[in-house]
Amino acid sequence: MNILVTDGLSQAAISQLTEAGFNVLSVKVAQSQLKEYINAKNIEGIISRNTFIEDEVITNAPQLKFIGIIGDQKVINSVSNAEKNGIQFITAPVAATRSVAELVFAHILGGSRFLHHSNRNMPLEGDMNFKDLRNFYSGGIELHGKTLGIIGFGKIGQEVAKIALGFGMKVIATDPKVAGAKLQMSIQDQNVEIGLKTISLEEILENSDIICLSVTQQKKPIINAKEIALMKPNAGIVNISNGNAIDEEALIEALEDAKIKFAGLDTYDNEPTPAIKLLMNERISLTPHIGGLTGAATDRSGEVIAKEIIARFHGKSGMDFFK
Repeated sequence: MNILVTDGLSQAAISQLTEAGFNVLSVKVAQSQLKEYINAKNIEGIISRNTFIEDEVITNAPQLKFIGIIGDQKVINSVSNAEKNGIQFITAPVAATRSVAELVFAHILGGSRFLHHSNRNMPLEGDMNFKDLRNFYSGGIELHGKTLGIIGFGKIGQEVAKIALGFGMKVIATDPKVAGAKLQMSIQDQNVEIGLKTISLEEILENSDIICLSVTQQKKPIINAKEIALMKPNAGIVNISNGNAIDEEALIEALEDAKIKFAGLDTYDNEPTPAIKLLMNERISLTPHIGGLTGAATDRSGEVIAKEIIARFHGKSGMDFFK
C-alpha cells in the first residue's frame, strides 16, 4: 500500500509503517497538484497535519482507503463525505491532550500578568517609559487561590484541571455528559486521586475568576452576552476548543467595556480569517489554533496513527491503541 505523508509525521512513525510493509512517500505536494499526484502514484492512504484535503481529492481518488489526521480535523472539509466514499478516517484524539491543556495556561498566565500586552509595548517604549510601564503592568493576578471554571470536562478539561490544582487553584467544572471525574495526578513520585463533581453552567459563570472552554463544535455559542453578564467582574476567559463556542461580538463588547479583564483565544469562528476586531484588541492573547501542535504531541499522534493503520490493514483491531 502506498501512503503519502504530506507533513508532520515523525521518523519513528514512518519506520513503524515501512517495517510493516507499507510504502511511505514523505513528500510535500503543492495544494494544486495534490489530486494529480495521488492518482499518478496510486496513493491509497494520506497522513496530513497541515495540508488541506479537499472534497475534490476525496471524490476523484477511488483507490484511497484512509486519511490520517495529525492534530486539527479542519484539514479536511467533511469527515462524512470521506466516509461516504468508503474512506476511513483515522485520528489520535488523546495524544495532544497535554499540549492543549498547557496552552490554556500559557494564555491564562499571559492574560493575568499582561504578558501579551507588555511584549508588544516593551520593545517600543521600554527604554523611555520603563517606570510607567512597570506601574501600568503591576496589577496582575496571582493564580493561587483563584477559581478556574472549566466548561467541557472531557480529557482536555480534566488535564486542565490537573494543572490548575498544581497552581493551587480551586477547580469547578460543568459538562452535561460528565457527572464527575477522578483525576489521577503524580506529584513528586506520589500518586494522588482527586474527585471532582460537575455543577451547572450558571454556577461556573457566577463563581469563576477565569473560565476555560473545552467543548466540541456547537450549533450556537455557549457564551454570549447573557452568559457574560453572569460572570464575575474582571474575570478572564480562554477558548481553546471551537471558535463558535463564544459569541465574538459579545466578547469584544465585554472587553471594551472592561466587563472582562482578558481573553485568550486559540480558535476562531471564522478560520482561517479571524475578525480584525479580535486581532487588534490588546486585551486578547492570540494563537493561530496551535493547541495540539507541539513536537511531542505530533510525535505521539503520528505513532498512534501508524499503529492504527497497521492494525486496521493487517486484520487486527486497533482500538487498544486508543486506551
